[in-house]
Amino acid sequence: MSLALATLVYEWRRYVAAVIALAFSGLLIFAQIGMFTGIVHSVTATIERSRAQIVIMPPKMDGLIGSGPANLPARIAPLLYLNPEVIEVASVDGSGGAWSNIPAAGEKKVTQYVAMRMVDPRPGAVTLPVDYSEATRVALMEPYAVAVDRSALGRLGVRLGDRAVLAGHTVHVAAQLEGYGDLNQVSVVMSRDTMRMLGGGGRDGSTGPLMVALRDPQRVIEVREALNAVSGGAYRAWSREELAAANERALLKQQIVGVILGFSAILGFLIGVGVTSQTLRGAILANIREFASLRALGVSMGSLQLVVIEMSFWVGLAGLGLAGVATWLVSLLAANYGVSMIFPLAWISVIACVLLVIAFASGALSMSVLRKSQPADLLR
Repeated sequence: MSLALATLVYEWRRYVAAVIALAFSGLLIFAQIGMFTGIVHSVTATIERSRAQIVIMPPKMDGLIGSGPANLPARIAPLLYLNPEVIEVASVDGSGGAWSNIPAAGEKKVTQYVAMRMVDPRPGAVTLPVDYSEATRVALMEPYAVAVDRSALGRLGVRLGDRAVLAGHTVHVAAQLEGYGDLNQVSVVMSRDTMRMLGGGGRDGSTGPLMVALRDPQRVIEVREALNAVSGGAYRAWSREELAAANERALLKQQIVGVILGFSAILGFLIGVGVTSQTLRGAILANIREFASLRALGVSMGSLQLVVIEMSFWVGLAGLGLAGVATWLVSLLAANYGVSMIFPLAWISVIACVLLVIAFASGALSMSVLRKSQPADLLR
């Protein structure tokens, strides 16, 4: 065991504040990233969890977030079957309508505008999310049946099995979903037939994004390139993973989101460096006689500085681990309230590097204390 690690293990109480400060900094940034990414994937969950390998979008759209309606001419869908790898094409149409619950005596009347999203409840349909249970699929086959995320039931003033009024028609909540919550606007899922009966879904010769299932899912990149090559600028084919990444980038480009994340990152950095450097400085000062003894034994100042840097690394690693545990607990708490938090691997790597940089910067700032570790101090 190295001197730095042995010192941390023996004097752990002196360094726990630094570990907690780094963990708090990491949690602050992790939580913001997880929440905003979760919002994106909750909005687009019906598409991202479908059985499609390719999504057809308008040619000038860079994602589903903040780009307006994704309308395509209905004539495009049959053309996609010209590719021999395409086995199914279906649109994902969307609409919106006024929602009103039908409260019992003494209950509150709830009226709001909701987003209407559709799936095809046919077994194995390309638009049917893979995480829908068989009971949910069967329930949505009934006319005027809708499904709502568990977290939205209270916002809509209904319970499973209740009736409500949507777009001027009476519907009933036949199924409850998990992981489809939307903090911005409540989404109500229904079958294609039910959406048409409610007055939505491609009645003007246009459709929403087209979901494409392939004969061989391993050839998704090849088929995507082939479809784009023959599109003539009428559409753009995306792999499902590419579209998900584009949606995340689109959200981060929005000004308010960028400001919030930037402020959180700066605040986390300042808190981490400030508290961690002062904690390390105080811990080193408390052990100044031990460092002076090492100087008296001939250990160079450079070697002692390397010990401090190694201590900073171990403190940073412990803070990163604690931040991970705290973030996991927060995500469980959020999931209990229907809020999805998703942490892309790329962002996890970036934040981990930031925390280690904070630890090293704090160690560098605290090394000035080592100048007080003079061998003559042992004679006092």
